[in-house]
Amino acid sequence: MTAPIAVLFDIDETLVHTGDSGRRSWAWAFDRLHGVAADIGKHTSSGETDPQVGRETFRAVLGHEPSHDEMARLYAAYLWHLSEDIWTSEGYRVLDGVEETLQRIADAGVILGLLSGAMEGAARIKMEPGKLGRYFVFGAYGSDSPDRAEITRLAMAKAARLHGRDLTRAEVYVVGDTPRDIQAAHAAQATAVGVASGHYTVEELRAAEADHVLMSLTDPFPDI
Repeated sequence: MTAPIAVLFDIDETLVHTGDSGRRSWAWAFDRLHGVAADIGKHTSSGETDPQVGRETFRAVLGHEPSHDEMARLYAAYLWHLSEDIWTSEGYRVLDGVEETLQRIADAGVILGLLSGAMEGAARIKMEPGKLGRYFVFGAYGSDSPDRAEITRLAMAKAARLHGRDLTRAEVYVVGDTPRDIQAAHAAQATAVGVASGHYTVEELRAAEADHVLMSLTDPFPDI
């Protein structure tokens, strides 16, 4: 097998565990702006983008479709709290094998990119305590589109511009911990690498038809 030209990584439960910092920050934002309790875990599922999480939770707890202004204020409050909470989150950690894998891929001359359903600001904040931003040349985020497949296509287009030509499915690997990551990779014509470091098992990721499945990033990375 030829080594990939670009590898695109999800963040939550693939690179880091935030210790529920995001959930606390969404709850704080809803309480501050609307005086309501909001638990995103009750209204959303793993792998959804931040715009999906925000809108679905808003509809569930407030009973109407949010306006653009309401979502803008919610995003701002969420990011403000996340930027503080992430530094005191007792459960925050970089997952096993992450830094070694990223360094190995970078040393192989492969372009590293982020591919996250989080808004760009949230994605960068989540990586700050672990100093992981230094590994990634570019990214595509939930703030680019609420649709994960479209985010994946945007990230692939950025990788292609950096490389100087369009890239094939075999040349772009998408790494994530949920079936949504795998489905988006396939929809965008990329190779899907599932990592059972989050809420889904190896068997569930295989059932989602990942091209490769790892127990964690301590496993040898395919084709690198």
